[in-house]
Amino acid sequence: MDINNKLEKVLQASRKLNLISDEKIRKILFDLADETINQTDLILSENQKDLDRMNPEDPKFDRLKLNSERINGIAADIRNVANLNSPVGKILSEKVHVNGMSIKKITVPFGVIGIIYEARPNVTFDVFALCLKSGNACVLKGGSDATYSNEVIVSLIHKILEKHGVDKNTVCLLGAGRDEAQAMFHAHGYIDLIIPRGSQGLIDFVRKNSTIPVIETGAGICHTYFERSGDVKKGKEIIYNAKTRRPSVCNALDCLVIEESRLDDLPELTARLAEDNVIIYADEKAFGEIKGIYPEKLLFPATEESFGTEFLSLKMAVKTVKGFKEALEHISKYSSKHSEAIISEDKEKSEMFKKLVDAASVYTNVSTAFTDGAQFGLCAEIGISTQKLHARGPMALEELTSYKWIVEGDGQIRPK
Repeated sequence: MDINNKLEKVLQASRKLNLISDEKIRKILFDLADETINQTDLILSENQKDLDRMNPEDPKFDRLKLNSERINGIAADIRNVANLNSPVGKILSEKVHVNGMSIKKITVPFGVIGIIYEARPNVTFDVFALCLKSGNACVLKGGSDATYSNEVIVSLIHKILEKHGVDKNTVCLLGAGRDEAQAMFHAHGYIDLIIPRGSQGLIDFVRKNSTIPVIETGAGICHTYFERSGDVKKGKEIIYNAKTRRPSVCNALDCLVIEESRLDDLPELTARLAEDNVIIYADEKAFGEIKGIYPEKLLFPATEESFGTEFLSLKMAVKTVKGFKEALEHISKYSSKHSEAIISEDKEKSEMFKKLVDAASVYTNVSTAFTDGAQFGLCAEIGISTQKLHARGPMALEELTSYKWIVEGDGQIRPK
């Protein structure tokens, strides 16, 4: 089918969503969660076809991989979204004009949201659940790495939608080719908003090529700054967790920034990283401090490319700074404005860090691994926005709405 014909069907389906009750949406999502569990074997068999085509050493392999535990988690997230209050129809403000007419500002769906993403089949579930709950249709453009996984997931969604008498074009999966991507980027009148999820390269490509409004999400170049008053015990655990919990995700630690006066604590701060074979690219001073202590096969001198890199793997950089000002300058230069953390017992420095660091999420004495919609109480997310227009940080139901003005009266006219 011609792509524009597909998009026209999605547009028509989006208009019908305004007439579906939230209770019906809730039932659809609960049925989808149950069917996802029931079809675990089928989903895993299709996912394995994708895994067989990818090098296990590829940083995207972990993102692509599904297993029973992850599918159970996906189903739980779908149920959680189903139980949330609808974000649509909320009155943001209301007043009565001097002439007696009522003026209200209420939340409404965007309409059709386009998502372009790489090898993360769980995103297919998350996006559909959040879009349906917020009254939006969605156009999905997954990467070729996850073709089999995405196709089986969307087929399950279509099955559940049809069971409930809802137009299956509420969700549309486009092919993985470049033509489909270009069609999305210029689908004026069909798609209201595009959200890319993936590497910085993908996000930059979408931003440069799309004439549809874009919300940038996903790329995370995350720093943790060990300030001179930092507690070693806290720092050691925070650094280890932020780097190794799930190294392939966007909230993982990429660069440890440490004050020169605390370099003698660097061997202790990085000791646990060696247990997980984390490769460290250290600047000259840091390298000299841990050389002969940190495993030689895992330690390399840093280059300029070591900083400002989202590793998405068991790799990280270490940067030595003289003090607070230099730390802020380094973070400002290389940050993607996703998540930044300080480890400090100095309340004044911590407060300054929170005020001066420009990022969607700023932490004091906490692992950046918590930048996640579910961890922030949003149940699920459609992405982590690193920009400032419309939404910032984890985007969930409320961020998938816009608003309109409703004016009601009884024959009022405006004087000439």
